[in-house]
Amino acid sequence: MSAAPSLAPQARRFALDALTPMPWKNGGGTTREIAAWPPAAGIDAFDWRLSIADIAADGPFSAFPGIDRQIVLLDGDGVRLHARDGSFDHRLVAVGEPFAFAGEATVDATLLGGPTRDFNVMTRRGRCRASVACTGDPIDSADLDELDDRDAGTTVVLYVLAGSWRCGDAHGAEADVLTAGSGMLLPPGSVFRWLPQDEGEGARCLVVRLQSTQPSSRSHPPAVFLPQSSSHRETTS
Repeated sequence: MSAAPSLAPQARRFALDALTPMPWKNGGGTTREIAAWPPAAGIDAFDWRLSIADIAADGPFSAFPGIDRQIVLLDGDGVRLHARDGSFDHRLVAVGEPFAFAGEATVDATLLGGPTRDFNVMTRRGRCRASVACTGDPIDSADLDELDDRDAGTTVVLYVLAGSWRCGDAHGAEADVLTAGSGMLLPPGSVFRWLPQDEGEGARCLVVRLQSTQPSSRSHPPAVFLPQSSSHRETTS
């Protein structure tokens, strides 16, 4: 009997300027969806979801019970995140430094200057866990293998904050270079090595590892890009 064909997608590139901004219901900003799993899941059923948000005005974040969140400042003066229950009061001011909090928390966001842009990672507790790091060093799948059980379904997402990053076996080919505002989704089992071309000039890249905690997910495709017309949006960020 021949083996069943793999359902896993190929590695995919994405760019911020190609993602459609969707306005929040409260008018305080916009969200651009990057990717989510599973593809047909609504806002109450995703295992994980990645997005980039522009916060234009002070206001509350939407509550997401059962979701673990991480937010990373990409651009701007930053934002103060204050939990109404007093569990945290955090100033998100360092570009590339993630802040984690529970999605069920009622959070008020107050701009510390003008509008800000943030990278958002959401994972459903008990089904997926995420780690987010910012680096200027080479990014190698072999190094990530030492940290994760890649067979359990770990998707890696790269997003360039600064500089240019070259695929290690591409000899600098333009098609295999990531620049600021672009990224790559790499499904489980991917072998890759990305090198900063501007190593001495502040090249920085976000590395997001999304690891399934559900054994049955090993036979399922780990990630897809959501259609840009998806109607599943949070009310704020």
